[in-house]
Amino acid sequence: MTAPEGRGIGTEVFRILHVSTGNVCRSPITERLTRHALVHRLGSPNGDTAGGLIVESAGTWGHEGAPMEANAEAVLADFGADASGFTGRELLDEHVIRADLVLTATRDHRAQVISMGHSAGLRTFTLKEFTRLVRAIDPATLPDPRQEGMVERARALVRAAAALRGWLLAPSAEADEVNDPYGAPITYFRSVGDEINQALDPVVTALTGVPTRH
Repeated sequence: MTAPEGRGIGTEVFRILHVSTGNVCRSPITERLTRHALVHRLGSPNGDTAGGLIVESAGTWGHEGAPMEANAEAVLADFGADASGFTGRELLDEHVIRADLVLTATRDHRAQVISMGHSAGLRTFTLKEFTRLVRAIDPATLPDPRQEGMVERARALVRAAAALRGWLLAPSAEADEVNDPYGAPITYFRSVGDEINQALDPVVTALTGVPTRH
């Protein structure tokens, strides 16, 4: 049996899967902000496959084929990120099987992904949990993406974060959560967008080895 595309030694890509509930608010924002950050850091015209990193999203109660919420699109526009062409997806086994890193909005989403099996436990984190762990990892201990490639660096980062998880605990249960803005006014969506963007910044830096360009 061969490893699914996007996982296993020797594959050319590293798949990041963002998961929320409906896949119309939080996970689309996170997906498209990640792609935008990769384009910004790497200068790649194609943010969904920049440096071999493929960024996708799905929802545990996903609205299959649904458009992104209008307020989520507005938040992405604030950051200059592309919201076009998005359609919601329900989280399927195949998405988890193919993902090298699953980043969820909440601990409940994380538990749901892990409960699907597929040895997902060591590669599934809430976004804020992963950010917290990544901040504690010395970049010098990770492969140099210029020599070994960004995919190898990303794999090493996930292994290092998983190893730290039992030692570096959250200051509170809520610290690892991104709350759902569904149905809320645009001001709340923008605060959630800022929260997601701040959490993503150190993650993208760690994945790529490229700091934010100001």
